[in-house]
Amino acid sequence: MEALVCRKLGDPTTPPDSSETTALTISTSHPIPTLTCPTSIRVRIKSTSLNYANYLQILGKYQEKFALPFVPGSDYSGVVESVGPNVTKFKVGDPVCSFAGVGSFAQFIVADEKDLYGVPDGCDLVAAGALPVAYGTSHVALIHRANLKSGQVLLVLGAAGGVGLAAVQIGKVIGATVVAVARGTEKVEFLKSMGVDHVVDLSKGGVIESVKAFLKTKKLKGVDVLYDPVGGKLTKESMKLLNWGAQILVIGFASGEVPLIPANIALVKNWTTHGLYWGSYKVNNPSVLEDSLMELLSWLARGLITIYISHSYKLQEANLAFLDIRDRKVIGKVMITFDDPKTITSSKL
Repeated sequence: MEALVCRKLGDPTTPPDSSETTALTISTSHPIPTLTCPTSIRVRIKSTSLNYANYLQILGKYQEKFALPFVPGSDYSGVVESVGPNVTKFKVGDPVCSFAGVGSFAQFIVADEKDLYGVPDGCDLVAAGALPVAYGTSHVALIHRANLKSGQVLLVLGAAGGVGLAAVQIGKVIGATVVAVARGTEKVEFLKSMGVDHVVDLSKGGVIESVKAFLKTKKLKGVDVLYDPVGGKLTKESMKLLNWGAQILVIGFASGEVPLIPANIALVKNWTTHGLYWGSYKVNNPSVLEDSLMELLSWLARGLITIYISHSYKLQEANLAFLDIRDRKVIGKVMITFDDPKTITSSKL
C-alpha cells in the first residue's frame, strides 16, 4: 500500500524524497496491515486529519516519542474493508472513523472494533476524519473538565485553528457567550460568520482592552473559562480578564512558549487549572472518549456543529499541509485524502 513514512526526525515541510536526507518518504510498497486478533477490523482510509501534534512528532518535539521508522497520523475516516471472525458491531462497507497514536497517513489501518465509531447517515465521510482529535479535545476539555454552562463567558485563543474552532462551536452549542481571539481579517470575518459573540483581531490590537469593552457592553464581569492552545504572552494577558473561580484549560503551546500561571493569584482568585492531554484518556479513562465522540457524531449528524476543511491534499503533498500548519494559514482543518476504487470528493462544509 501507499504510506507516508517518517524515516528520520526532521522538518515535515520539506517535500518527501526531495533528497536522501528528508524526514519523510513516500512508500508505494508498504505492507498492508493484517488483522491481529478476532475482533480486528481493517479500514480503507478515506481521509486523515493533520494536527499540530503530528507536526511536532515528526520534528521530534512531541511529548511522546515513536521508534523510527513510523507512519505518522492520528484521526481518520474510511470504510470497513475486512473484519475478524468475532466482529459484531461492523460489516464490510460500513463507514467509520477513529484515531490512533500513529499510522493513519496510509491507505489502510487496522483497529479493534471497540475503537471504531460508526459514521451516521448524512455525515460527510471526509469531514468525519477531522472530528476525533480536534473536536474530541475541545469537547472533553469544555464539557468533561471545565463543565462549561450556558451563560458563562468562554474565551478561546487561537480560535481559527482546528481545536480553537471546535471549542468555539461547542461553546455555542452549550449556550456560552463566546469570545474568540485570532489574527487577520480573513480569520476574523470567518469567526464572525460562525456566530461568535465577539472577535479580537490581534493584528489590530491587544486582547485586554477589546474584551473588557465587550464585557462592559454586555454587563458581564469577566471570563469564566479560558481555552488556551497557544500559550506565551497571550496567556499572560488573558489571565487579567478572568473572573473569580475561573477555569483555565491548558491545551497546547502553539506559540512555542510555555506560560507561567502564578500560583499565588490562582489561590487568591480560586482559579482551577486543567492540563489536558486528550490522547492519554484512551489508556486511563477510555469511556470518557467514547461518550464524547458519540455525542459529537450525534451533533454532526444533527447539524449542531460543522467541520470546516480549509485545504485538502494528496499524500504526496503532505509537506504543503504541514506548511499550512506551520505558517498558520489553516482555518479549521487541513486533510489528506485518498482515492478509493471509485472517486473521492473534497469536503468544505
